[in-house]
Amino acid sequence: MTRSTKRSNSFKWIRFRIMVVGTVLGVCFGLVVGRAFQLQVLDGKQLHTKAAGQYEKISYNRPKRGTIYDRNYAELAVSIDVASVCAYPRQICSPENTASSLARVLNLEQEHLLQQLTSDKRFVWIKRHADPTEVSAVRALKLDGVDFVRESRRFYPLKGLASQVIGFCGMDGRGLEGLEFYYDAFLKGCKRSRTVLSDALGRGFMSEETSPEGEAGHNLILNIDKNVQYIAEQALAEGVKAFSAKSGIALVMVPRTGAILAMAHVPRFNPNIFAQYEPWLWRNRAIVDAFEPGSTFKIFLAAAALESGLCEPSSEFDCEGGAYRIGKNVVHDVSPHERLSLQDIVKYSSNIGAAKVGEKIGPAYLYHKLKEFGFGHRFGIDFPSETRGSLLPVGGWSEIDAGAICFGQGVSVSALQFGAAVCAIANDGLLMKPYLVQCMTDAQGRIVQRFGPTALRQVISPQNARCLTHMLERTVEKGGTGVRAALRDYRVAGKTGTAQKADPTGCGYAEDKYIASFVGFVPAENPEIVVLVVIDEPRKDYYGGVVAAPVFRRIAKETLRYLKIPPELVIPDSTEFGRDNSKQEAPQRAGGSFSASREAATMG
Repeated sequence: MTRSTKRSNSFKWIRFRIMVVGTVLGVCFGLVVGRAFQLQVLDGKQLHTKAAGQYEKISYNRPKRGTIYDRNYAELAVSIDVASVCAYPRQICSPENTASSLARVLNLEQEHLLQQLTSDKRFVWIKRHADPTEVSAVRALKLDGVDFVRESRRFYPLKGLASQVIGFCGMDGRGLEGLEFYYDAFLKGCKRSRTVLSDALGRGFMSEETSPEGEAGHNLILNIDKNVQYIAEQALAEGVKAFSAKSGIALVMVPRTGAILAMAHVPRFNPNIFAQYEPWLWRNRAIVDAFEPGSTFKIFLAAAALESGLCEPSSEFDCEGGAYRIGKNVVHDVSPHERLSLQDIVKYSSNIGAAKVGEKIGPAYLYHKLKEFGFGHRFGIDFPSETRGSLLPVGGWSEIDAGAICFGQGVSVSALQFGAAVCAIANDGLLMKPYLVQCMTDAQGRIVQRFGPTALRQVISPQNARCLTHMLERTVEKGGTGVRAALRDYRVAGKTGTAQKADPTGCGYAEDKYIASFVGFVPAENPEIVVLVVIDEPRKDYYGGVVAAPVFRRIAKETLRYLKIPPELVIPDSTEFGRDNSKQEAPQRAGGSFSASREAATMG
């Protein structure tokens, strides 16, 4: 083979190798370009989002939650700054030692901490809202990967005072119960977001504020007065304890406006540690629960009777000597009477007399008036889960239903409904909408929304309202069922109630469970406050005049003194010294016979 031929073959081989290498490189370059096109163009948006999720994190800084004040700007719920302990597992070299140290100073379970510190998460909470002493102890350990986050915690400086009304917030600052829940959107304000960039170990190195328009939460100024609330809670607690009762509710309202000065519950709970209490204690039973009112309901029977024009206070009714048959049922009175006037039916709390009054005015008219007073309807108060109670349509009333409703059985009401309805009597027959919050302010204290009194309707005429007031005054006079509610320096108008509770199994009524109540307003001539007391399942006694009336008297007396309401010129009454010769009203019962379980006794 000649030299030129060899040279030619050598060039061909070189060209071949160049072509092979060029082709391979071209294919590789094409693959790179294609892959880059796929990643940058076709899948670019998806991959960008996924990548950003690894190194970008949006942090939300919640503004300070608004404060809840009483009517005199005393703080009931505030937000305070606290530190929470957190950790970055990727930065921790020895999870076992770190878990052991944290468990010791924070009183936490070591095994659970170790699981957190060895997880794949970039960030874990160790303890939210730690105490200052715990924070100091953790700082002293100087542990790698352990850090602190400043947070806002809800704090209730008066602990259990009005706790069922105010409610509470969860760990994340969101309202869970009460006014905290109902007004959560206004209290929490607008949160502010911040984008934080982090490295492979989860350490932040750059941040950018993306929504600088965050706004602090609004403040609430309530109608609740902490001093009146305290008076009501203390008096109610003593009454519940004295008669070994299950629970109690007390309500103090201003009849002219519908403002609620106090809404007391016993037992209470401390919202700072709400998780340590049974959930039923969180509930505002004055608004969300209903009960059968018993003889206190005769107030509205008397109001309907007067407004109908068919009855006057002196109108007499045959009380059948203490026993009256309605269909297959027999209604009994504790003390038998032959004839009683309408005002004496209220004074002595005669069930038979009430049934006779209901027959005279007719069930249709009675139902109409009860609906006008607000029974069977929600008022729309600024609070969650308000009950409408239970008032069966008049078309569904049997003969015994019509009679029983006249003395407060077969109908259920909330304490709020009952208190508001009595406010209408005290307010010359004008029904006002009850409300808890008087205004809302911004962080600078400027009023952004005001909630004023709202008149709903004229239920009865002013003349009949004043006439009924005089009838209710006789209830607390000598011989009435409510003498233990009488005050020395003020005229009191009120009514007692003793109702047998329905059996929870649905089989009639429980033999030994009662609700004792008293409702009234004072001063009778120009009422300043309406006070309702409801005590559930008292044990040592169960008559409303014995159990609830003294609680009413203490609340009314101390509240009038606090509000600086001048005394009226009345004859001093001996009932404040325990000398009471009154008879008590019959407890309301269901079944084949409506009767009292014991005779009226002389109280000493």
